[in-house]
Amino acid sequence: MTDIILASQSPRRKQLLQWAEIDFEIIVADTDESYPDDLNRQDVAIHIAREKARAVQQKAENKIIIAADTIVVLENEIINKPVDRNDAIKILKKLSGSHHKVITGVVILQGEKEISFADVTDVAFHHLTQEQIEFYVDKYKPYDKAGAYAIQEWIGVIGIKGINGDFYNVMGLPVSRVVKALQQF
Repeated sequence: MTDIILASQSPRRKQLLQWAEIDFEIIVADTDESYPDDLNRQDVAIHIAREKARAVQQKAENKIIIAADTIVVLENEIINKPVDRNDAIKILKKLSGSHHKVITGVVILQGEKEISFADVTDVAFHHLTQEQIEFYVDKYKPYDKAGAYAIQEWIGVIGIKGINGDFYNVMGLPVSRVVKALQQF
C-alpha cells in the first residue's frame, strides 16, 4: 500500500507503524482538541482523531490518512497531558495504586470513506512512592503523554501491575487493528 499519511508527530505512533512495515509519510496540522461535553469517553478520542484527519486531508487529498488520539480515563475523568512538573506528579499520584483506562481513537480517512474505532485497554498501577514518581518525572519528562506516563519507559517496567487489552494501544496506537482496517482500503 502506498500513499499513506500518518497525521501525528508522536514518535511512538511512527515507531509502531514502522514495526508493522507500513510505508507512510508524516503530515500534521494544528487542530483544536476540544470536544462536546456530551460525548462518551470513547467518542471523545475518535472525535479528536477525526479533527486531526480532516485537517491533514486538506493538505493530502486522495491519500489514506491515519489519525489517532489517546486519552487516559480514571473514574470517568479524562486525564490530559500534564502542563508542568507539578501537574505530572499530581497525575501519577492519582494513578498510583489504581485502575484506569487508556482509550485510543483512530480514524482512517480517504476521500469520503472513513473507518473509525476506539480501542480500550485497562491498566492497573502498583502503588508508587513519591520518590519513584519524582524520579520518573524528572528523568523522563512525560509532558507530551496522556496520563503523564509511557508504558514502555521505566515507570511501566516498575509500576504497571497488569493490563487487559492491547499493549500497543497504551503506547498510542492499536497497530494490529489499524493494519486490519487498512486492508479494507
